[in-house]
Amino acid sequence: MPVQSFDDCPPESDGLTEYDERHLVTYLRLLDAAAEGADWREAISIIFHMDPERDLTHAKTVYDSHLARARWMTKHGYRHLLRPSST
Repeated sequence: MPVQSFDDCPPESDGLTEYDERHLVTYLRLLDAAAEGADWREAISIIFHMDPERDLTHAKTVYDSHLARARWMTKHGYRHLLRPSST
């Protein structure tokens, strides 16, 4: 399975972005890991294939920003997935 590429931070938007659509599974995995109390370093290593020890600050930024977006999806973003497409 190819490794996905990730931005340091997901795009900030009040709507669903193409980036969000590509990373829905990532968001779900992050939410599961957080709910299970997994250490963020383990999650970043498994989900993002990053070694947090190489650049702790960068890894934490990636983790925190994507988890925040995943949480946004559970409160707001999912509504965009439920709307019928115009095509």
